[in-house]
Amino acid sequence: MAHLSIQHLCKTFGPVEVLKDINLEIADREFVCFLGPSGCGKSTLLRCIAGLEEVQGGELRIAGQRINELPPAERDLAMVFQSYALYPHMSVRKNLAFGLSLRGRPKGEIEARILEAARMLQLEELLERKPRQLSGGQRQRVAIGRAIVRQPRIFLFDEPLSNLDAALRENTRMELARLHQSLQATMVYVTHDQVEAMTLATKVVVLNQGRIAQVGRPLELYHSPADLFVAGFIGSPRMNLLPAEVLAGAAARPGATTLGIRPEHLRLGDTGALRAQVLMVERLGAQSLVHLRLANGSALTASVDGARAVRNGEQVGLDFPSEHVHAFGLDGRALPRVFSEAVQDALALP
Repeated sequence: MAHLSIQHLCKTFGPVEVLKDINLEIADREFVCFLGPSGCGKSTLLRCIAGLEEVQGGELRIAGQRINELPPAERDLAMVFQSYALYPHMSVRKNLAFGLSLRGRPKGEIEARILEAARMLQLEELLERKPRQLSGGQRQRVAIGRAIVRQPRIFLFDEPLSNLDAALRENTRMELARLHQSLQATMVYVTHDQVEAMTLATKVVVLNQGRIAQVGRPLELYHSPADLFVAGFIGSPRMNLLPAEVLAGAAARPGATTLGIRPEHLRLGDTGALRAQVLMVERLGAQSLVHLRLANGSALTASVDGARAVRNGEQVGLDFPSEHVHAFGLDGRALPRVFSEAVQDALALP
């Protein structure tokens, strides 16, 4: 069992409180992503779990065992870093074997684990190469392989794909998802890239300024953000957020000070509840992003079919389907919504 429990965790650097009363339960075999902007505390939280940072308050437990005082080597965790951290003078085989050799594992067991990890990560042909002879994606697979051979209770990933180009990131994301299904292991993954979080995680933890803003399945966060921060952070392009009075005639909500609608739910036409001017059209192929401005100067983005003819400078009508409008009160918290059947079905997905 590799259930991780975090209770009232606090971390400070001098007078600065970086993590503030973090409470989180990570179940056995979950793939959990810590997601948030730079400086929100996500990497610090991961390093606290790993034992690389001392905590000033709270408790960490794995399978019921308190680990606060345990050094990193005794926590039975494996961490994959952004920088790969491979030994340049060692072959791939020796990099994979190094940690097990230090622990005095039998040579036959070490070789069996190396071959199994190499098979899973398609490294069989690279075992005798040095890191300098590998591409970035191959080096990252070796770093992941070094974690796999240890057979830890929990895998920790600290932005492991940020050094890769877009195509390699996509391929490696697929490999990590496949690896999680194969190993059935508990994985904790830090990223600022919401695409990684939405596609990999079974549960996403959104952090903001050292606090947990919301925890939930990826589609829960997308369809039901808890506050303005999550609403604006989750989604690409981001949700349109406007003062409630701007949309009062189109989508009035009692108690709302801010209303939000995602670009794909914004309807453009010859007529509509509001009028807007097209500022720019980003043609991305199957989809186009239409940047708009209302008469009061408010900016909006709409996502439309790529084949649709929209011209810079033209005036268009806008509609806001009420079932897709998010409402937020004066404190920034989301007001209750009535979900459409389609959204209810999406939220029911595992």
